[in-house]
Amino acid sequence: MRLAVIGVGDVAYRDYLPQFSRIAHLGTVSLVIARNLARTRAAAQFFQVPQVDVDWRRALQPDVDAVINLTPAPVHGEINLALAKAGRHFYSEKPFARDVTEGKAIIAAAARTGCVIAAAPSVMVYPQVIRAAEVLRSGELGRIHSARATATTSPPPWGGYMGDHAPFFSAEVGPLSDMGVYPLHVLTGLLGNVVTVSALSSRTRPSFTVNEGPFAGTTVPVDVDDNWQIALALDSGILASLQVAYCISQPGACQIEISGEVGSMVVPILDPAAPLHVTIGGTTRDEPVHHHRNDGPDHLLGVQDFLEAIRDGREPVINAAHALHVVAVRQAIEKAARSGNRIPVSH
Repeated sequence: MRLAVIGVGDVAYRDYLPQFSRIAHLGTVSLVIARNLARTRAAAQFFQVPQVDVDWRRALQPDVDAVINLTPAPVHGEINLALAKAGRHFYSEKPFARDVTEGKAIIAAAARTGCVIAAAPSVMVYPQVIRAAEVLRSGELGRIHSARATATTSPPPWGGYMGDHAPFFSAEVGPLSDMGVYPLHVLTGLLGNVVTVSALSSRTRPSFTVNEGPFAGTTVPVDVDDNWQIALALDSGILASLQVAYCISQPGACQIEISGEVGSMVVPILDPAAPLHVTIGGTTRDEPVHHHRNDGPDHLLGVQDFLEAIRDGREPVINAAHALHVVAVRQAIEKAARSGNRIPVSH
């Protein structure tokens, strides 16, 4: 398949474009698109992509079979809706829609045109999560009753990050949309849908100043709460807690601990080389998993699932219906934090 990549920011350079050779049997990037022509040409030259453009609508042309949408989060929905209406298969970085209403419109358009939608994050096809599902099906943990999850990072500015911090701290993004969706996808993918939420949130700083890289000296306003404590009730009867933050001085790994009557299991989410830890009767065993990368989340596994789904005529594992539920959960969490009430999840 002929693939167009829209967006050549940090995640494209770090996690997507360098890895595409792994799935060359499924598709080849023939076009990269971004607003900055110089950056787009540089990416095309570096990754040996033959065509460039500055207008994302170029991806609607018939010489493109599928699209990888890696644009900034606030514009995902607009682009995805246009792709769906045009019948263009697409994989979207998170979130695939700003809210439930937009997500439903995208899914309805795709149903009319027959295009395949894959929605990041790709965690449900990560090897640790696949193995965790096998452990749960085996029943060796006993009846599952609870889970706790974390998705945190250090206070900004983030050392070594050369991109623009500002989008992460805008009112439209923040840690809940950026980090929280990883454990939310795993919790709902492994344990069931969320039915009600409670939440508390706070903003730990009004702004910060970038101290290195091309944005050094820039003051970034923090326009979104950066500290979240969340309680979730699942339709399976399981209770879960979730901490999401951009303000933890010594952040732990993004992971989930699932507890049952007989044993427990710790599932790493973003480290592709990390083993599961399964504890039964006071004895812990590590379960290494096969992996392609030694560091950083392996987003390309989601693209692979997407392209295989198109080829095989099936729904992707990382499908839009699941992503829509997580969007609904995120909206309910935000409402719960504002109101101080327990909020049902509906969509």
